[in-house]
Amino acid sequence: MNPITTINRTDDALRLAQEVRKKRVSPEELVEESFRIIQQWNPSLNAVIHPRKEKALKEAAERDFSDKPFGGVPILVKDAGHTLKGEPSTSGSRLLKNHVAQQTSCFTKKLEEAGFVVIGQSNVPEFSFTNVTNSELYQPALNPWDTTRSPGGSSGGAAAAVASGMVPVASASDGGGSIRIPASFTGLVGLKPTRGRTPVGPGSGRDWQGAAVSFGLTKSIRDTAALLDVLQVVQQGAAFQTPLFEKGYSSLLHEEKTRPFRIAYTLESPVGSPVSEEAEEAVKQAIRWFEQKGYPVEEAAPPVDGVELMRSYYVMNSGETAAMMGNIEKRLGRKLAFDDMELITWVLFNAGKKLSAADYSNTFSVWDYAAYQMAQFHETYDLLLAPATGEVAPLVDREYRSPELKERMRNIQEYTAAEQQEIVWDMFDESLAVTPFTQQANLTGQPAISLPTYKSADGLPLGIQLTAPKGREDWLLLIGHEMEQDGLFV
Repeated sequence: MNPITTINRTDDALRLAQEVRKKRVSPEELVEESFRIIQQWNPSLNAVIHPRKEKALKEAAERDFSDKPFGGVPILVKDAGHTLKGEPSTSGSRLLKNHVAQQTSCFTKKLEEAGFVVIGQSNVPEFSFTNVTNSELYQPALNPWDTTRSPGGSSGGAAAAVASGMVPVASASDGGGSIRIPASFTGLVGLKPTRGRTPVGPGSGRDWQGAAVSFGLTKSIRDTAALLDVLQVVQQGAAFQTPLFEKGYSSLLHEEKTRPFRIAYTLESPVGSPVSEEAEEAVKQAIRWFEQKGYPVEEAAPPVDGVELMRSYYVMNSGETAAMMGNIEKRLGRKLAFDDMELITWVLFNAGKKLSAADYSNTFSVWDYAAYQMAQFHETYDLLLAPATGEVAPLVDREYRSPELKERMRNIQEYTAAEQQEIVWDMFDESLAVTPFTQQANLTGQPAISLPTYKSADGLPLGIQLTAPKGREDWLLLIGHEMEQDGLFV
């Protein structure tokens, strides 16, 4: 174990912005400091893949940061959808290694409008398909708490950058836990907002049919609340919309008392996989705190069929990958081959090509019914508490697939559609067991947050997850703030 981080939660983005407003530090100095830390630690962590130092310094010197909540604060954006015109946009893929963004996404524009200075892009797995960050193009990102371990994925580079102090905030996205998983593994706050709260756009508002949501990774609840204030928007061109929280999330944190939330908790994996004793203890520790605070707590799991939900998720992944790769084929003017992509992408691409439209469409009935079941569940319980991940951060060299399975994956074209979906399930089976708790909120559209409240005997962080009804990010932030104020964050 080789830890290189001690998270200073008071040294967050809002504090840096305040220092800029009071002219105690300049935006250029903040950018220079970020690059000093990047130069120090990025060779060990591989978190930043596309730095833009000279451009960032020029913007820091020339832009007007007056009245900007994050004025002059450096940020990294995820190299997967959070595009900046003229900068690389590779999604961690060899196919797109020379691709340059032709426009700035609405999401990135909102970050710039809030005063952030984009200093580069963070490492991602190919097309954000995995819960660890290990693309063949960029090689693995490593965890600042233990560089033999992964920071998770797919926002792993973002998490490693924030946890090591390169930037106080990094943009991230979450299509199956890709904010909450790295937050759990690196001791950060990881909120996945309600579907439609923070659209990306333009023209990409249906990411993974609404399963994927963009936000960020932070060190503090107040940064999380302020970031949500600047990113929430009703975008008329977006596929999904959520009404604005007019009161503002930052204002919540000044309220003296939260409501007596009714808490349900579960220690059981939704797919029946083993859950580590450390993950269980993280939840039990939180339960003791809830009970001490007077919150009613009861063991109760939602009646959702987790296995059926995950199978529907993989059908969506397959169909969306086939559509994406088909569009890439059109742009390239040729058929894609095995050597054009990583093995996981190859499997999803070919499995998607054999799906029927009916099979693809039926997956969303599964999602809708799960959303209904969760709405019913929340009539009794305000919040659902569970482990954020089933165990601490996995070793970087952990192998999730046997040689026999890899051979089936390579020959995916030879199988029927039903057989292909079984291969997809087997392909993700062992990695899903590491992180089985996060996907449900993506498919039901609910907000969920990973909070850094537990540290293992080996000194590794492990998050707890709270899930709320749609539109109730405020409840998650109130609880998180109370835990933070009580000193529970590691």
